[in-house]
Order: sequence, then structure tokens, then C-alpha cells
Amino acid sequence: MISSRTILRAATGAYIALFFAYLFLPLVFMGIVAFNTSSIPQVTPWEGFTLKWFRELYTDDQLWRALTNSLVVGGAVVAISVPIGLAGAMFLTRLHFKARDFFYALLVSPILTPGIILGISTFLFWDRWFHISGGLWTAIMGQATFISAYCMLLIMARAQRFDRTQEEAAFDLGASQRQVFMKITLPFLMPAIISAAVLAFMQSFENYNTTLFAIGFQQTLPIYIGTKLRVFISPAMNALAVIFILLTLAGAVLFEYSRIREGGRKRHQNRKKHEPRDTDHYRRLPSRRPAAGGHA
Repeated sequence: MISSRTILRAATGAYIALFFAYLFLPLVFMGIVAFNTSSIPQVTPWEGFTLKWFRELYTDDQLWRALTNSLVVGGAVVAISVPIGLAGAMFLTRLHFKARDFFYALLVSPILTPGIILGISTFLFWDRWFHISGGLWTAIMGQATFISAYCMLLIMARAQRFDRTQEEAAFDLGASQRQVFMKITLPFLMPAIISAAVLAFMQSFENYNTTLFAIGFQQTLPIYIGTKLRVFISPAMNALAVIFILLTLAGAVLFEYSRIREGGRKRHQNRKKHEPRDTDHYRRLPSRRPAAGGHA
């Protein structure tokens, strides 16, 4: 008779298989389409292997302009959002006052605001008050309004675990505010700051709703892809997706390799610390006795 544990294992295995199939089968089919000669995105009938869709991407000037715009906007959003997020995190974790919860809700509220509203309001604000029409600047400002809140939450999670006694000890030793922040606080927060910068860039790079209504007549890569898909579904978009998948896999492999290598280096250092010392270097030299008949 089949035991309940066997049934549970079979059901769990089937669920995991279906889950990963649901995740990865579309990517597999998309990759196959990118190498099919057919001008219509399809797996069957297979008309032959080709790389022309990748060559079409390489010769598409509009794609390169959109990619350049995405990189510029992403870099600018990181430069704006991370300092704002750091300042907000320090403000909310260091100061304790009655209106703290109100300011926390106020700073987090852009995350809950629909992207369309952020994009339209950003476009209208800069156009009416500063006469700056839609472009990269308005897209940067629109994205930074909510991405800075993500950065603040990440840095806050790290800042709440900080031991303030380290700063107090540094002040007792005569350190200035700047020295304490640069030598103690900032190094402790650096992992969260790096994570916030990566998150900010990825959020900016893939953002569509806010950017679409704030950027005017210019295009970023997601808007370019959306426009292409509305006009005609070209296999070149599948080729572009394959490139991004390969870049993502390469980044994951490099990160895992560096993590394993760093872990091995730390384990090697720990083993060296706990190895017994060579006692030969610490033997005492034989004492020199005075010769017989010598002076007392």
C-alpha cells in the first residue's frame, strides 16, 4: 500500500515540475522562435536556422537610441534616488518625534501611486511651471519619485540594525561628524546602498507606465519594444529577449562564482588562523654556561 509520505512526495514533485515548466517553457519557445527563419513568430513549422533577426537588431538605429536613453535615464535615476533614499533612511531612523509615522507614510506613498498618475503629473508639473517639455529629464524625475522610496526602505532595513555605540565611542575619541559618518556609518550601510543602486537601475530600466507618459516623444527600450509589438510582432523582439536572458544568466553565474570564490578565501583564512603554530621558531636558545675556572 502506498504511504501518505510517498503520495506527498509525488504531489510535491509534480507541483514543482509544473511550476518550473510554467516559468521556463515560454522562454524556451521564445528562444526557438528567435532562430527560426519564418518572419512570423512561430515554433512550427520550422523553416530553418538563421541569425538574421540578431543582425536586424544590430542594424536598428532606433533600438540603439532607445537603449542609450534607457542607460542614461537609469544612471541618472540611481544618482538621484540613492542619496534621497539614504537621507530619508537616516532621517527616519535617527530622529524620533511624534510626526515620524506621518513622514514615513508620506515618503512611501509614491510606491502606492499608479505609474500613469506619476508620469502625467510629472509631465504637467515641469511643462507648466518650468516650461520644460517631455523628455529624458521628465522621465528621470518621474521615475525618481517612487524609486527613491524603494531605496529608502532597503537602506532603512540595514540602518535599523546599526549599533549606535560605535558612533558614541568614536565621538568620545574626538572624531568629527564627518569622520564618524565616512568611517563607521557609511561602511556599515554600503551593502544596502549597493543593493539599492542595483534595484534602482533595474526598476528604471524596465519601467514602462511612468516613462511612457513623462518622456514625451522620446523612447526608452521598454517603450520601443511596446511600440514594435503594437505595430507588428517581429521575431527580432524574440532575439532581443534571448540576448537579455543570456546577459542575465551570465551575470548570475559571475556573481555565484565570485561568491563561492570569496567564501573559499575566507575559509582558507580561518583555517590559517586556527592552525597550530610551528614551535620550532619559539624554542629557547641554550643558555651559555661560564667555562670552568673562569672569573666569577
